[in-house]
Amino acid sequence: MAAELTAHQLIAQHRPTLDLALETIRTRAYWSPHPEHPKAYGENGSLDMAAGKAAFDALSGTRLDLGQPGTDGWVGGEVSPYGIELGVEYPHADLDVLLPAMKAGQKAWRDAGAELRAMVCLEVLRRIADRTMEFAQAVMHTSGQAFMMAFQAGGPHAQDRGMEAVAYAYVEQSRTPDTAEWTKPQGKRDPLALTKRFTPVPRGIGLVIGCNTFPTWNGYPGLFASLATGNAVLVKPHPRAVLPLALTVQVAREVLTGAGFDPNLVALAAERPGEGIAKTLATRPEIRIVDYTGSTAFGDWLEANARQAQVYTEKAGVNTVIVESTDDYKGMLGNLAFSLSLYSGQMCTTPQNLLIPRDGIRTDQGAKSYDEVTADLARAVDGLLGDDARANALLGAIVNPDVKARLEAAAGLGEVALASREVTNPDFPDAVVRTPVIVKLDGAKPEDEAAYTSECFGPVSFAVAVDSADHAVELLRRSVREKGAMTVGAYTTDPEVEESVQEACLDEAAQLSLNLTGGVYVNQTAAFSDFHGSGGNPAANAALCDGAFVANRFRVVEVRRQA
Repeated sequence: MAAELTAHQLIAQHRPTLDLALETIRTRAYWSPHPEHPKAYGENGSLDMAAGKAAFDALSGTRLDLGQPGTDGWVGGEVSPYGIELGVEYPHADLDVLLPAMKAGQKAWRDAGAELRAMVCLEVLRRIADRTMEFAQAVMHTSGQAFMMAFQAGGPHAQDRGMEAVAYAYVEQSRTPDTAEWTKPQGKRDPLALTKRFTPVPRGIGLVIGCNTFPTWNGYPGLFASLATGNAVLVKPHPRAVLPLALTVQVAREVLTGAGFDPNLVALAAERPGEGIAKTLATRPEIRIVDYTGSTAFGDWLEANARQAQVYTEKAGVNTVIVESTDDYKGMLGNLAFSLSLYSGQMCTTPQNLLIPRDGIRTDQGAKSYDEVTADLARAVDGLLGDDARANALLGAIVNPDVKARLEAAAGLGEVALASREVTNPDFPDAVVRTPVIVKLDGAKPEDEAAYTSECFGPVSFAVAVDSADHAVELLRRSVREKGAMTVGAYTTDPEVEESVQEACLDEAAQLSLNLTGGVYVNQTAAFSDFHGSGGNPAANAALCDGAFVANRFRVVEVRRQA
């Protein structure tokens, strides 16, 4: 069948966008082709909010038939953290049939070259962007994010991260020329002459193991990095968050078919309840790349056991903020309150430990004691979330019972500076919504150390009293080295303290944010500019996104001929 999308059409449409992405990752400036305000949607063929909600609702009670080979049954059963059943069924795959079918299309995809692969990937992202409002509903009702966050993080921001991966993939593949004429002088004899051709070749099939909290934002970098470098990609979603990635696979298969490629280059591996196919898949010989976001325990298992594959993990860590001094006390409290509250702390970048000198801090409002800082922060969170409507818009819903259990147990770890309260969501009465808890601990007491040195994923933070700024930096160093950190924050007006914190983060490879008091928060990163994770501490072995994230997904094979 003739391709509906020719190479010329794809390049004409998407090459300007790729060029802008390439320029932006060079300059690290702000740029996004994906609007992050809902009012921008509903034009140029994209779905507006009402149409997106209708498209999402229409999925209930349907089978998302992807036309994959090897389908041996149907699976489903997702229940939204907001309390509704999604009612969508997905194909269950016989891997012995599906995996060989995925490999069959790789030769043509390899031979297409880096530029055309990038254009196809950008067409996939464009069609996803046209359905952003539908995807927002899917992300909201699988992750528990509030709608605005599900729209932004699950839509334009995820699409930006996917496009960023495509840009890096193109840079690394085009670093080596396609051909070269090689001539070596031999003095009086005839020179030695060779014609050389260099071809980026894929590793094999990439496996994306999706997460529950950010299925698209965390899934798209690995998916598009592997696809753009010539690999087929098998997407294994989290059992509670299948729909956003299943829709992604659906779009990718449609685009590949329309561009004249084998749709089985992208496929879905949904699982039956309790089947636990991630370990089986990750160790199969056909799987040569693994991208994973989730718990440290399983990430460590993948790194140790998926030996045949190149494994990229984003696991977890203990994120720390040092509070030593500030020239904007109100702004600092407001910024921290928002950071602790956003999506009920269910982000790998949410601060957990707030290291505060026990003798207090200097501020533009005078000296503040440790007790005053913790009490004022508690009041800031209370003020931010005091209105239930605003609280629901920021908190979303608790994603699973484990988070709720950790939240409830945290109150027994020390003196509670801010108690968690239950919030009712009038639109979704079955949603579990809780405000954050802040617990006071002492950094000099060994009995408190076990609490603040362990990750407590969810709306839990510890105000840890420390002896001094030096003590805070020492705890920071040890925490990042032993447990890892996706983010570090610091508030200080002292240049020596700032230098000490910066040196600690450079030594331990942790991403640092200093003195944030406005509309940028420590738990947010911008595609094309910020690096999410560093790959240099135990929280993650890769960064989103840099050259190292894509360069080892392919190898360059050389063919030499006598000229």
